[in-house]
Amino acid sequence: MKVVYTKNELKQEIQKVKKSEKTIGFVPTMGYLHQGHLSLVEIAKKETDYVVVSIFVNPKQFNSQEDLEKYPRDLQRDLELLKKENIDLVFAPSETEIYSEEPKLMMDIPELTNKLCGKFRPNHFQGVLLIVNKLFHLVKPDKAYFGKKDYQQYLIIKRMVEDLNMDISIVGCPLVREENGLAMSSRNVRLSDKEKEDALLIYRSLQIAKQEFLKGEKNSEVLREIIKDIIETGKNNKVEYVEIVDPETLESQKVAKSKNMIAVAVYTGNVRLIDNIEL
Repeated sequence: MKVVYTKNELKQEIQKVKKSEKTIGFVPTMGYLHQGHLSLVEIAKKETDYVVVSIFVNPKQFNSQEDLEKYPRDLQRDLELLKKENIDLVFAPSETEIYSEEPKLMMDIPELTNKLCGKFRPNHFQGVLLIVNKLFHLVKPDKAYFGKKDYQQYLIIKRMVEDLNMDISIVGCPLVREENGLAMSSRNVRLSDKEKEDALLIYRSLQIAKQEFLKGEKNSEVLREIIKDIIETGKNNKVEYVEIVDPETLESQKVAKSKNMIAVAVYTGNVRLIDNIEL
């Protein structure tokens, strides 16, 4: 496994791979890796010849300086985990390497970015689109892998690639949960024991709502209230949103239908957690 820290080093390695006509699989991350990230790596290894993982905490997608500062980081730990996975290349640039000057380009897909998390995190997805676009140009992957826990992000990147006619396949990979059902997230490490206990109510509420749907409850407002009530029985939990949406457009649905998605965002203490489930 090779580790590079500059765009020039990365360019040299990618040129070699392209000359050898190997297919490149790319997993972009913000580090503090967990089994969810490693599951993407495993899929990339099966589907492509050469796997690249990037580790970069992108300041342009944070709405709060405090959240950026508190985001967990441990590059050495991440490199050890990736070494065990026997991947080919890690790109771990500094902020100044990626943003040598303040970017002038703004990217947006308003019909997707203004919904769900985008309502509450202004410019977040614009920051995501910018960094992913930069990384795609640098890594030149054939396939790129994104977890469906961040479903809105996955959909937005997929649409960007389609709109710009990029020759990249975007692969959405299953959401990975801890044994207790909590959706895996780098932010979970910031939860206290009591907060972790309360956070388990998120997935439990989604499961119960799905059961009610399968029994015949199709009123989205009723299903949303069930979820909100269950989650907020946890003293540390505050629901930011609960939405039942079309999985392609993210349009809110008054009447829940099969294949719709329930998406939630919850503050457990000071930690923002997201989760989703398909009906």
